[in-house]
Amino acid sequence: MLIEEYISTDKPERGKILLVDDQVVNIKILHQLLHQDYDIHMATDGLKAIEICEKIQPDIILLDIEMPNLNGFDVCAKLKQRAETRSIAVIFVTGHFDLEKEVQGFQLGAVDFIHKPINPVITQARIKNQFKLKRQSDLLRSIALLDGLTGVANRRKFEQHTPTTWQHCLRDKLPISIVMLDIDFFKRFNDCYGHSKGDECLRKVAQTINSRARRPYDLVARFGGEEFICVMPNTDFDGALFVTQQIVDSIIALKIPHEGSDVMKFVTISAGLASVIPSQNMELQALIESADKQLYRAKSQGRNRVEAININAMAAAPERIEG
Repeated sequence: MLIEEYISTDKPERGKILLVDDQVVNIKILHQLLHQDYDIHMATDGLKAIEICEKIQPDIILLDIEMPNLNGFDVCAKLKQRAETRSIAVIFVTGHFDLEKEVQGFQLGAVDFIHKPINPVITQARIKNQFKLKRQSDLLRSIALLDGLTGVANRRKFEQHTPTTWQHCLRDKLPISIVMLDIDFFKRFNDCYGHSKGDECLRKVAQTINSRARRPYDLVARFGGEEFICVMPNTDFDGALFVTQQIVDSIIALKIPHEGSDVMKFVTISAGLASVIPSQNMELQALIESADKQLYRAKSQGRNRVEAININAMAAAPERIEG
């Protein structure tokens, strides 16, 4: 995703709110109050609330404190412990005016308290304010995780995002593919055309890679210098190979002049792909290193090409018997 997409305000989003209360009547009251301005989701117990939060990533959760099995404080603590749900704004809804409970809630990471019986004007105002703060916080967080030159994600974003993606694929037994990409002879490009043209080249290449990996859960990041990395969850070897070849071909199609290249007189890119269905005895770093080795092979084989490995297929292949 590019920086322009983060800062665009042409089409304001409807916020997502999760209502959590074991008393259905309380959910109905809040739903009636908020449904015209927000997309509303509902849960009547803490475990279901956590499941919904992981699935839909609401902006705000209105969370009852007193619930059986898993109370509101327990739910809040679990949400704040998990990277994928940590940024959800938690507002406790309670019938108790208890200073100690409020202190406990804020210490757990809540942003506000709303007291029962619900006052419609106060409730709407507090939610509206928290929604604005949440959007601003999300925007700042997103910008901090973007590469300032190219507009794609930076390495910090990759390092934060990819372990969660890996765990999701491991849990659900889904394939994950990682592609390492490196602009061919980029130092020569800078030497020949200057760093200003080099920066322009990096931006065009990054945007082109990003345009080929456009699903919401794909990630394109600048890994360092002229190197990029693409993470494609739920993408098997054949699908990832197709996308990677498209990337390589689309860089040639840009026809950016490169007189210093030994490949052709235009900018090209080399790619290394590794794909696997994760298992408990494998680590994410091993997949990254496999993709990097394939990139090295692509460079050593003449560049402007894709080298790839299907790790599961390699593991399943019968051992060669040396005679």
